[in-house]
Amino acid sequence: MSENLKVGVDDGEVRLDRFLRRKFPKLTQVRIEKLLRTGQIRVDGSRAKSSDRVGPGQEIRLPPAAILYAAPPPKTEAKVVRGVTEEVRKMILFEDHDVLVVNKPFGVPTQGGTGIGDKNMDDMVAALGNEGGSRPKLVHRLDRDTTGVLVFGKTPVATAALAESFRDRDTKKVYWAIVLGVPRPPSGQVRSWMRKELGPGQSDREMMRPAIQKDEGAVHAITDYLVLQNAGQQAAWMALRPVTGRTHQLRFHMQELGNSIAGDPKYKCDRPTPGGLGGKLLLHARAIELPHPKKGLLRVIAPIPPHMQKAFELLGFDEREAKDPFEPFD
Repeated sequence: MSENLKVGVDDGEVRLDRFLRRKFPKLTQVRIEKLLRTGQIRVDGSRAKSSDRVGPGQEIRLPPAAILYAAPPPKTEAKVVRGVTEEVRKMILFEDHDVLVVNKPFGVPTQGGTGIGDKNMDDMVAALGNEGGSRPKLVHRLDRDTTGVLVFGKTPVATAALAESFRDRDTKKVYWAIVLGVPRPPSGQVRSWMRKELGPGQSDREMMRPAIQKDEGAVHAITDYLVLQNAGQQAAWMALRPVTGRTHQLRFHMQELGNSIAGDPKYKCDRPTPGGLGGKLLLHARAIELPHPKKGLLRVIAPIPPHMQKAFELLGFDEREAKDPFEPFD
């Protein structure tokens, strides 16, 4: 017996094959092409091609065979999925029908890839599932050792709108960092050209280096900064606002100032690290403000992680003195 599947408003307008793979992750492209070719998948009662676009209100007929390829994971995986789901739910800062915002922990990559283990935020959030079968999609990234606000779109339409906000710089982001020494002047803007170079070691595979505009692959990066508090001349608690969104931008710019972020294994300066800070990167995506895909502005603030709390206590910083992360840049 065939099944009729209606395209919803949140699905937007999309290629038929992409729509089907989104709804049925186990349905392969080869299988889709065969079912379309033999007329077993139809759109509004008519034959269709994989490249045809479908939109809200249209109805897709599927044969029983397609349902078999959308079988749920084996029961042996249920315990693992439940554990991951519980872990991610503890990270959630905001969630509605369209948007999911989590507080990414230290040491967890944003996405999977070569040389990265099984645990990454993209796959962990996917374990939550979503209504309609589409998995939440990342709309930006954080470095593995950077903590804080990470945004996902829960529907294709919402993901596209959020991604556009990042591209058009309609998004305000504020990071907190503890740096070595105290920058002079205590507030300002860093502008520089940078480019990615592959180093000899595994740790240097994604390393940004100084560049000039005409260099191949050079990108321009802009960061606003402000010292919020300082511990003598040993260290400073800083608010950083990236105007552009380049790889390792904040870490690179703090090194350019001569005040590297404490715990940074790549972008180092010659200043000593105060004892007791440990070896973890002290960079946190504290807050984000961006247009909600459907209504108004979305503003989310992420509590600082345990290793940063310890650093604050050690250096005598009081986060209560910076209630509104955006205030220094408004």
